Amino acid sequence: MIYLPLQNLDPTTSTIEYCCTTAEKLVEEQRKFDSLIALEVIEHVADAAEFCKALSALTAHEGATVVSTINRSMRSYATAIVAAEYLLQWLPKGTHQWSSFLTPEELTKILKCAGVDVKEMAGFVYNPLTGRWSLLDDISVNFIAYGTKEK
Repeated sequence: MIYLPLQNLDPTTSTIEYCCTTAEKLVEEQRKFDSLIALEVIEHVADAAEFCKALSALTAHEGATVVSTINRSMRSYATAIVAAEYLLQWLPKGTHQWSSFLTPEELTKILKCAGVDVKEMAGFVYNPLTGRWSLLDDISVNFIAYGTKEK
């Protein structure tokens, strides 16, 4: 289950609806959105390809889909699992399974098969000294992909 803020983009009502649901349940309800953002979710779902199909089904024609995740690299194992979970204890031990991480190429292929064309990709890093996240060209650990729903 994920908690989703669902915004009604009707300017006369402009309310936000919060619900505890899944992407698949929203597909069953035939919901559509101009943009979808799935940040740090895909590495926790049982089937990444099915999740991306659900995201695509929820995205309006030519709508935007943004997905962030952790690259399956040795550097990500060292930082996202060993450092974040065991050394710094930012996350509970066992939060991540390295085998569930996707490479940028795998995510691009999965999204493409789901009908989302990846247009842009970037890495991002957290600076614990400033408490800020920054975008960068290095996609070896955390990365974010932006794509649009194909016709």
